[in-house]
Amino acid sequence: MFATLCAKWMPEVEIFHMVDESLIRNTIEAGSLQRSTVRRLISMVESAGNAGANAVLVTCSSIGAGVSAAQGLFDFPVIRVDEAMAEKAVASGRRIGVLATLRTTLEPTTALVRQKAEGKDVEIVECLCEGAFEAVLAGDTVTHDAIVSKGLLKLVSDVDVVVLAQASMARVHATMSPEMLRVPVLSSPELAVMRARDMLLGLNGQKLEVPA
Repeated sequence: MFATLCAKWMPEVEIFHMVDESLIRNTIEAGSLQRSTVRRLISMVESAGNAGANAVLVTCSSIGAGVSAAQGLFDFPVIRVDEAMAEKAVASGRRIGVLATLRTTLEPTTALVRQKAEGKDVEIVECLCEGAFEAVLAGDTVTHDAIVSKGLLKLVSDVDVVVLAQASMARVHATMSPEMLRVPVLSSPELAVMRARDMLLGLNGQKLEVPA
């Protein structure tokens, strides 16, 4: 997904991926982000920089607090995948729905939206899609997508804008017609890649283009 989006929004940029599934697995098992996981994430960001990266996009929402810690440690941008999405959600409505399949993702995403809404009168409505994550782990994407679709349709009837807390949910959103969704539904991948593009343009002294 991210390779495709990078090819769309910044085709001239060289991309490389670093993957460690144990970061999210350890977070799920512990029920929250642990300091040891934050330290490991920071080490990975440092390795990316040593490998020549001019910016690093961390694509997992569940370890978002670790990204915030890393941002003050490096001389290059470290981008949290859901930050641009949270900012756009706060600018789009007062009653904001947050949809997730994991509590370890729901809680940090909700906290980020609250942080971005500081000083504004907003209400956050949480929706946890029970069973969806277990289904996708078992390879049952049909059940996962059905549970997420049901939760999304329920949430859009009660809020001004919906935030999809996990990048994987973007696939489900893409299959639903605009007529089914009466309010804006925001997903993180494309907004995050656009944010990375704008930061790289800024590093090169070029004029930034702000996403609509």
